[in-house]
Amino acid sequence: MPQKSKSSKVSSKKGNYVKNPAPDDDPQKLANDSPISEEQTDRIGETGSVLTTHKDCVLHCLTIIGQIEGHYILSQQNKTTKYEHVIPLLVSVEEDERIDGLLVLINTVGGDVEAGLAIAEVISGMKKPTVSIVLGGGHSIGIPLAVAAKKSFIAKSASMTVHPVRTTGLTLGVPQTFEYFQRMQDRITTFVAENSNITKDRYNQLVLNTGELVMDIGTILEGEEAVEEGLIDEVGTVSDAIDALYDLIKENKESKPKSAKSRSKKQEK
Repeated sequence: MPQKSKSSKVSSKKGNYVKNPAPDDDPQKLANDSPISEEQTDRIGETGSVLTTHKDCVLHCLTIIGQIEGHYILSQQNKTTKYEHVIPLLVSVEEDERIDGLLVLINTVGGDVEAGLAIAEVISGMKKPTVSIVLGGGHSIGIPLAVAAKKSFIAKSASMTVHPVRTTGLTLGVPQTFEYFQRMQDRITTFVAENSNITKDRYNQLVLNTGELVMDIGTILEGEEAVEEGLIDEVGTVSDAIDALYDLIKENKESKPKSAKSRSKKQEK
């Protein structure tokens, strides 16, 4: 009799556990959706970008690293960002209704001026919410790329080097050559001034500073200094940049119904 009572107690305890009625997750689906899946890893390796979903939002994360490659292929020893890959990718992000916003992670030494400006112009012209953050460094032509987003961040330990346009190889020692460099520098200065809170005059002062770099002309700005000069909006982390992007996405979604209503009223009139 005592043994039976023990078994009955055990069976009653077992009966207290209820099996989860939810269906088991598909392992293949979990593997494909994982950020470390083979598909996602290949995409990061080829384009330096990845899609992520959180809080009912789909974000596209793009990395701009190494050197901005122009019309000439750089050495295989250099890490590069290729404009022929990035520009079509940005167009697809802008046109894809499933993607809500773009996060740009920047750690670049600079590179080709026209290629960098081309990428920056595309980012600046996007209607979707865009946020950039400088991690490590956003030097030279990386500055227009950083300020092109609707909101920009810089890590506290990151830096940005402001310097004039330069070239390598054979050049002609004629006035037209220097005028060409001046016009190219004006294009960069104008873009930066129009997409940030710094003035053209102040930016040119930083570019032509001769009292800081020993063997060069220019200015090195660390995180807080870049914000004080008006180049970057805020000092922050990746989490701060993501939160800011969510806020922009929320504002964008709230403004869409209003614009749709105004369009319908105009059509009725």
